Amino acid sequence: MARLIPAAERILRARQLIQQARELPVPADGGKSNFSYVAQVRDLFRQARDLIKFISMTPTATTEMKEEVKQLYAEIERTDREILH
Repeated sequence: MARLIPAAERILRARQLIQQARELPVPADGGKSNFSYVAQVRDLFRQARDLIKFISMTPTATTEMKEEVKQLYAEIERTDREILH
Protein backbone atom coordinates (compact mmCIF):
# COMPACT_ATOMS: atom_id res chain seq x y z
CA MET A 1 0.00 0.00 0.00
CA ALA A 2 1.28 3.45 -0.88
CA ARG A 3 2.35 5.78 1.86
CA LEU A 4 0.18 8.85 2.32
CA ILE A 5 2.00 12.13 1.83
CA PRO A 6 0.93 14.94 4.18
CA ALA A 7 -0.45 18.08 2.55
CA ALA A 8 2.45 20.23 3.75
CA GLU A 9 4.94 17.89 2.11
CA ARG A 10 2.88 17.85 -1.10
CA ILE A 11 3.01 21.64 -1.24
CA LEU A 12 6.77 21.57 -0.67
CA ARG A 13 7.28 18.98 -3.42
CA ALA A 14 5.11 20.99 -5.82
CA ARG A 15 7.26 24.07 -5.18
CA GLN A 16 10.38 21.99 -5.88
CA LEU A 17 8.90 20.80 -9.19
CA ILE A 18 8.13 24.39 -10.20
CA GLN A 19 11.71 25.34 -9.37
CA GLN A 20 13.01 22.40 -11.44
CA ALA A 21 11.01 23.68 -14.41
CA ARG A 22 12.58 27.12 -14.00
CA GLU A 23 16.09 25.66 -13.79
CA LEU A 24 15.69 23.34 -16.77
CA PRO A 25 18.32 24.44 -19.31
CA VAL A 26 16.88 25.94 -22.47
CA PRO A 27 18.30 24.10 -25.50
CA ALA A 28 20.31 26.23 -27.91
CA ASP A 29 18.78 24.61 -30.98
CA GLY A 30 15.26 25.98 -30.71
CA GLY A 31 14.48 26.80 -27.13
CA LYS A 32 10.75 27.28 -26.79
CA SER A 33 10.05 25.54 -30.09
CA ASN A 34 11.93 22.41 -29.01
CA PHE A 35 9.20 19.82 -28.41
CA SER A 36 11.27 17.80 -25.93
CA TYR A 37 11.96 20.88 -23.79
CA VAL A 38 8.31 21.96 -23.83
CA ALA A 39 7.21 18.42 -22.92
CA GLN A 40 9.62 18.28 -19.98
CA VAL A 41 8.45 21.63 -18.63
CA ARG A 42 4.77 20.74 -19.02
CA ASP A 43 5.35 17.36 -17.36
CA LEU A 44 6.90 19.04 -14.32
CA PHE A 45 3.91 21.40 -14.08
CA ARG A 46 1.50 18.45 -14.44
CA GLN A 47 3.26 16.63 -11.61
CA ALA A 48 3.03 19.74 -9.41
CA ARG A 49 -0.69 20.11 -10.14
CA ASP A 50 -1.31 16.42 -9.45
CA LEU A 51 0.35 16.72 -6.05
CA ILE A 52 -1.87 19.58 -4.88
CA LYS A 53 -5.16 19.11 -6.71
CA PHE A 54 -7.02 17.33 -3.91
CA ILE A 55 -5.63 19.24 -0.93
CA SER A 56 -8.41 21.84 -0.94
CA MET A 57 -11.06 19.08 -0.96
CA THR A 58 -9.80 17.30 2.15
CA PRO A 59 -11.58 17.99 5.44
CA THR A 60 -8.28 18.46 7.27
CA ALA A 61 -7.10 21.26 4.99
CA THR A 62 -6.91 24.57 6.78
CA THR A 63 -7.86 27.88 5.20
CA GLU A 64 -4.17 28.76 4.97
CA MET A 65 -3.44 25.54 3.07
CA LYS A 66 -6.30 26.18 0.67
CA GLU A 67 -5.00 29.68 0.03
CA GLU A 68 -1.50 28.34 -0.52
CA VAL A 69 -2.85 25.84 -3.07
CA LYS A 70 -4.56 28.69 -4.94
CA GLN A 71 -1.28 30.61 -4.92
CA LEU A 72 0.58 27.56 -6.23
CA TYR A 73 -1.87 27.17 -9.11
CA ALA A 74 -1.34 30.85 -9.96
CA GLU A 75 2.43 30.42 -9.70
CA ILE A 76 2.31 27.42 -12.06
CA GLU A 77 0.34 29.42 -14.63
CA ARG A 78 2.62 32.45 -14.27
CA THR A 79 5.76 30.34 -14.61
CA ASP A 80 4.28 28.55 -17.61
CA ARG A 81 3.75 31.89 -19.34
CA GLU A 82 7.27 33.07 -18.41
CA ILE A 83 9.01 29.93 -19.68
CA LEU A 84 6.96 28.86 -22.69
CA HIS A 85 5.36 32.01 -24.08
